[in-house]
Amino acid sequence: MNITGIYATPGYSGFFFDDQRAIKQGAEHDGFTYVGEPVTEGFDEIRQAGESIIVDIELEDGTVVRGDCTAVQYSGAGGRDPLFKAEEYAPVIEGPVADELVGRDATDFLDNAETLEEMEVEGDRLHTAIRYGVSQALLAAAAEAEQTTQTDVMADALGTEPATEPVPVFGQSGDDRYNNTEKMFVKGVPVLPHALINSVEKIGENGETLLEYVEWLVERSQELGPDDYDPRFHIDVYGMIGEIFDGPYDRDEVVDYFAALEEAAAPYPLQIEGPMDVGNREDQIAAMVELREGLEAAGVDVDIVADEWCNTFEDVQAFVDAGAADLVQIKTPDLGGIHRSGQAVRYCEGTDTRAYLGGTCNETETSARACAHVALATDAAQTLAKPGMGFDEGYMIVENEMRRTIARRERDQQTETDEITADD
Repeated sequence: MNITGIYATPGYSGFFFDDQRAIKQGAEHDGFTYVGEPVTEGFDEIRQAGESIIVDIELEDGTVVRGDCTAVQYSGAGGRDPLFKAEEYAPVIEGPVADELVGRDATDFLDNAETLEEMEVEGDRLHTAIRYGVSQALLAAAAEAEQTTQTDVMADALGTEPATEPVPVFGQSGDDRYNNTEKMFVKGVPVLPHALINSVEKIGENGETLLEYVEWLVERSQELGPDDYDPRFHIDVYGMIGEIFDGPYDRDEVVDYFAALEEAAAPYPLQIEGPMDVGNREDQIAAMVELREGLEAAGVDVDIVADEWCNTFEDVQAFVDAGAADLVQIKTPDLGGIHRSGQAVRYCEGTDTRAYLGGTCNETETSARACAHVALATDAAQTLAKPGMGFDEGYMIVENEMRRTIARRERDQQTETDEITADD
């Protein structure tokens, strides 16, 4: 079944674009916004409305499927593509992208996605958000044309066997790190709470505020969680451990702090995302390796998660090859085509690095559902509840999409078995 049309409509995303550099330099809150001037190119304000492009692909039978172009909350930071402006990029999708893809067979998902991935317009590669959203629509188009699930299309493209149970979902609390986390406990969320520890105020000048928060997590999880609840705590510190301790990261002071975090989290496992941000990929990898080796030598069982400077598929390869992290966040909008996220998960197979299929609060329900299929197709270690920072909505979208897909696949497989039995 051929693609007959591609259309782009500017829209909103599930959260906001934030100038991370300005925030790290001390921009103060003014209610929900920030006071001060932005410092990252493309920003008009330190916090501004998130944008998306709704991509509709029309098939020759009149069916229309969708993908959404989105970019991460902290666009333009840590080596990422510049701020994504929908009005600027929509004509690219209806112009050069449509010219390339219209007329192609929708069932050739991988070929279509790779063609998109390699496209250039006026000598420049397509913005990651364009590749991300259009490839979602291509995935949906292939599933529609083949009358199967997006999970099965992705699994066929990657040569994988899909998961038969939902992948553990990681809930993010946003700044409401107490109320939203209590919601997660009540719902028995397996990985939580993210917590958004992105300032010295939130971590404490010597790390004491974060320690107190981790102790609270243990206490409230045991009070509110379901029977036999065994959560994994995952906290994103946005490089703040490096801010308060600095390198070298294998010295006693730093390792002792991680040991204190491990003790505070007991009996539950703990993952710390983005312990430092040293400004470039090479030095970030070296610092993460140094920390990981220091923790191992001291017998401190806290996992560290790569985020900053781990954006592209090539970045994921570099972190995994160096053994720089226990988990790598595969930040789906930053990898471009959605199949690249699946390939990045697969790259972790056979290594001692686990794959966290992440993304951003600044996505949409469409991109979140597409990523749920990637998580199932690759059986990732964990996947992010998204979009938004309210927790409940994103968790519902991702968890329900996985459950619905698993149920559909089971029904389809049972129908095939019944048909074979009837023929016999």
